[in-house]
Amino acid sequence: MQIRYFGHTDTGLARDHNEDAHLADPDLGLFVVADGVGGRAKGEVASQETVELVWEWVKRHEPTIREAAVGDPTARAGQLCQIVRGAIQNACYMVHTMGQLDPEQRGMSTTASVLLVCGKLGIVGQVGDSRVYLVRQSNVEQITEDHTLINYQLKHGLITPDQAQKSRARNVITRAVGHKDYVEVDTMPVPLFASDRLVLCSDGFHGYVESMEEMRYFLDLEVEDAVLESIRFANAKGGKDNITTLLVELT
Repeated sequence: MQIRYFGHTDTGLARDHNEDAHLADPDLGLFVVADGVGGRAKGEVASQETVELVWEWVKRHEPTIREAAVGDPTARAGQLCQIVRGAIQNACYMVHTMGQLDPEQRGMSTTASVLLVCGKLGIVGQVGDSRVYLVRQSNVEQITEDHTLINYQLKHGLITPDQAQKSRARNVITRAVGHKDYVEVDTMPVPLFASDRLVLCSDGFHGYVESMEEMRYFLDLEVEDAVLESIRFANAKGGKDNITTLLVELT
C-alpha cells in the first residue's frame, strides 16, 4: 500500500511558543507526534529530541522492518512492537539524562504517539495524552488510551464523567517520556486496509473534540485540507494550547 500524509503544527492563540513536535518518514513508515509537557522546563526540547531519537532507533531496525513487510508482518507483530517500545523507552532514558545534566532542562518531558506502518500492519506506541485515531469507512475510533489522572479515575469509578469535565486535574498525565529514566509504553498491532486513515494529534486538537461526529466532517476532506481544517477548528474553539495534527492515509 502507498502512503499519503500531511502534518502541521500551530502555536495556538494563547501560548507564546510551541512545545509540540512531529515527524514523518513515509519511506520508513514512521510517524510521530510529541507534546512537551506544560509546566516542565524546556518542553520543546523534550518533544523535538524524542521524535528524533525515536526515528534514529527505528531506522537502525529498518532491515528487520522491511523483511517483515515482504512476508507476513502479523507473524512478527511482537518483534515490531518491541522495536517501537524500545524506541520510546530509549528516548525516555536519553531525555531524562539530558535533564539531569543540564539544570535548565531538568524535569523536561513529553508525550509520544508513534505509528509504524509495516505492509498491511500498523504498530502504535503510546505514552501520555496525545492520541491516535483510526478512521475506517467513515467510522472514527480512538485506539490509544490517555495516560492521565482523569482517565484513571474514570476507569476505576472514582469520579463521574460530569466530574471529569469540571476537574482541575484534566491535564495531569501519569506517564511521560523523560519524567523518569523509564516509562511503560503501550503498544498494539493494528491491521490496515486500503483507504484507512490514522490521525496522530496533540491534546491542543483533541481536547476540543466533544464527539466523533465533530471530527467526521473534515476527515472526509483531502489529506492536507483535513489537517489544516483541524487546526482551524481548534483555534476557533479557543486555541488555548499548541495544536498538532498528522494524518496518514493508506491508498
